[in-house]
Amino acid sequence: MSDAVQRPTIEHVIFDMDGLLIDSERVYTDVTNELLAPYGKEMTWDIKAGLMGKPEREAAVHLLSFFPDLPPSFSIDYYLTARRELQDLRWPTVQPLPGAVKLVKHLHKHRVPMAVATGSQRRNFELKSAHLGDLFDCFEGRVVCADDGLVEKGRGKPHPDIFLVAAERFLGLDVGKGEAAEASVTEEQRAVRAKGLVFEDGIPGVQAGKRAGMHVVWVPDANLVALGGETTAVDEEPDSTLKSLEEFVPEHWGLPPYDS
Repeated sequence: MSDAVQRPTIEHVIFDMDGLLIDSERVYTDVTNELLAPYGKEMTWDIKAGLMGKPEREAAVHLLSFFPDLPPSFSIDYYLTARRELQDLRWPTVQPLPGAVKLVKHLHKHRVPMAVATGSQRRNFELKSAHLGDLFDCFEGRVVCADDGLVEKGRGKPHPDIFLVAAERFLGLDVGKGEAAEASVTEEQRAVRAKGLVFEDGIPGVQAGKRAGMHVVWVPDANLVALGGETTAVDEEPDSTLKSLEEFVPEHWGLPPYDS
């Protein structure tokens, strides 16, 4: 779906991070394939598509399920430890993706409430963001990470919890708990959720945003699009699909337009 039509007025915004604000997915891919190469294995994009948005260990289990003939020494714990060591050397060089700084600074300038909801661990977030103050300072600490203890274990994306925690804890909104369709969520809470806009690059994140009852802008990696990647259920399709954040038009969502 294009972004060329007038859409509901948005009052608060939540961003994913990896592959959406910063070019960190490249590091995940390069490091994993560096570890797999001695065994003649490769994480292709059709495999990686199923990892995006999942918590770290869950993603590792899914990845290694494709390579059952790896030696016992290549365990999940070994993979996570070795990968972390290589990644830590590269996180301080990660750069923002096109349009990310412009959009975030624009929303911050106009005092649009916003937060980050990422499946990254807190330590990794700090390594990825410390050199990117121009981007992340705009969030003023409103960042939910997978291991902050704010989201129940096993309730990562595609569950909506991380977006609801971000909205409640950092944006001060009464959004309730659980999926928007659940009877425990009041009409008032659904109305508040519907004023939220989620930016995501991964399919599980799109599903989480829609299950939260929020609007979702999907900015998929070109490699995922090349696979024919799309959401799995009609009622969980994104509200808008863009090639990059540079294509986002704020006024289409009732947000302040960019300065001329």
